[in-house]
Amino acid sequence: MSEQRRAPSNGTAAPPNSSWSNREAYLLALVCLLVGAALGYFFRGSAATIPSPPVQTAASPAMPPAGMPVGGMPAAGGPPPTAEALSSIAAPMLAALKADPKNADVLIQLGNLYYDHRVYPEAITYYRRALEVRPKDVNVRTDLGTAYWYSGDAKAAIAEYEKSLAVDPAHTSTLMNLGVVKLNGLNDSKGAIAAWEKLLKINPQFSDRQKVLDLIAQAKASGK
Repeated sequence: MSEQRRAPSNGTAAPPNSSWSNREAYLLALVCLLVGAALGYFFRGSAATIPSPPVQTAASPAMPPAGMPVGGMPAAGGPPPTAEALSSIAAPMLAALKADPKNADVLIQLGNLYYDHRVYPEAITYYRRALEVRPKDVNVRTDLGTAYWYSGDAKAAIAEYEKSLAVDPAHTSTLMNLGVVKLNGLNDSKGAIAAWEKLLKINPQFSDRQKVLDLIAQAKASGK
């Protein structure tokens, strides 16, 4: 099963960046009033908890305005790798891919590499190729959606999240991220609230239940 990267952020903010954690990661972003809290809760496909607020993962350093692309930004901590360094890291995976172009695991690893370093166009390319091989991998599908979000395409992000939920209607990370993008990308507070309420209904023991309830309350108060 593939790992999933972090998720988008909530409230009113720009998309953040993420870093991978063994098949489980989350992302958050920040920017704007009412969503200071909501804005930091993006999940990677298999992440199960929301990080302690405020946020600060690879995604937090100076984000652009909400919904604006942030491709090519550095990964968590330290300066961004040079193109040469990234190419060097990717080289063994590209060699493996040349020998087996449909190796989903390698395609996902490449997608994760570029996602984690905020090179979202490349991440999208490899995630899409992986999904041609494993169309029902909801973790990869969710990461693809989040990569679209961070590239400034909220509608494409939501389309991928909906495909993920068609396969697994109870996928926690997808529901969390869907709410974030609906609120931040489409100003659809009702849609965001519906996604988060469904998340809590499906998983009443969710470890970050109170934080999700806070996001719901903020979305209701925002009047979007």
